[in-house]
Amino acid sequence: MSEGTQLWLVRHGETEWSKSGQHTSRTDIPLTEQGRKRAEALREYLKGTKFDAVFVSPMQRARETCAIAGFAGQAQVDDNLKEWDYGIYEGKTTAQIRAEVSGWSVWKDPIIGGETAEHVGERADAVITRALASAPAGGNIALFAHAHILRILAARWLLLAATGGSLFALGTGSVSVLGWERETRVIQSWNRVFDE
Repeated sequence: MSEGTQLWLVRHGETEWSKSGQHTSRTDIPLTEQGRKRAEALREYLKGTKFDAVFVSPMQRARETCAIAGFAGQAQVDDNLKEWDYGIYEGKTTAQIRAEVSGWSVWKDPIIGGETAEHVGERADAVITRALASAPAGGNIALFAHAHILRILAARWLLLAATGGSLFALGTGSVSVLGWERETRVIQSWNRVFDE
């Protein structure tokens, strides 16, 4: 079971769309200068931390964050770490969507042409299984990815429904650690952000 293994969740740095609040899944955009600076701060914070495995979303914003943080040589791409597919809502802000669908929420409304929260939860479960199989008990795994997939992954780590991810805010360029208290899965730290 790899009890004691820690999962280090690293959200990519800022992009133009994360800055504006646009839903970004399959649109492959780079980091802003601010996002690159935040990734450099991540490098300083993570310096000296040994990871038994590093997994990264295939999207350039996650791969760029991973590379600047110093882990590109160790990283393995995992398609299950892609962001939630927002379907027709790709590129739109919540306010823009609510102008068309009153009270809309990614967590409770259908994602037309995209994924259900439950499907994203199944992908998160696959990441957790792969991560735990990649490290001995007491090892560390780094996961470089995106806000919603990492929030859902945290929910699934705690054995909550995928929609439980709505309870966890997550800033750009942040680090969170999932771990254990004896045999119970817990959040050890959440949403650690860095000043440049």
